[in-house]
Amino acid sequence: MEGGHAAVKVVRMNPPANTRPGRPETAEHVASVLNSLRRTVRAFRAAAMVAEEVLSISGAQHFVLQQLADAPALSLNDLAGRTMTHKSSVSVVVSRLVSRGFVRRQRSAADRRGIVLTLTVAGRRALARVPDSAQSRLVAALERFDRADLAGFARLFERFTTELGIQSLRPAMLFEDEARGRAAAPARRRKGGRRR
Repeated sequence: MEGGHAAVKVVRMNPPANTRPGRPETAEHVASVLNSLRRTVRAFRAAAMVAEEVLSISGAQHFVLQQLADAPALSLNDLAGRTMTHKSSVSVVVSRLVSRGFVRRQRSAADRRGIVLTLTVAGRRALARVPDSAQSRLVAALERFDRADLAGFARLFERFTTELGIQSLRPAMLFEDEARGRAAAPARRRKGGRRR
């Protein structure tokens, strides 16, 4: 929730049908996938933490800054398309970046009802202090796949989320909700300390 504590949604995933190792070749593949996921999550969390520690912004905000560094966004829909997320998600991220002075939001000269989003000088300086965002690296890696491999990977990952029972979850921008939760925790502790 904007301006309040971050809500924690409990997700009920499908129960495991069998937690015992299967055939040796199956167990080997499962272990390989698990290790790949562990490496991916670990690397992405580390990248997001750098942005939070150095710039006090979330991984999602870092990703948006990089997109605007490439070119201004002619609308929120344009930026949502470039970040491959929903307009409502990117709108919250943009508002936070505007409040930090990293992004400028102004009326379009071509259409006064529209807006143009550009990176400020402060935003460019901030980007220069950190490496590429986790999400930029993810997109770049996927784009290096050939078309057939990427299509197959997408189908398998969709099936993977179906097997987990998590297709109904809203695909929010990576690391945005986590950053809000960490920011809210110290405030709650301080409030609790004052009551004592």
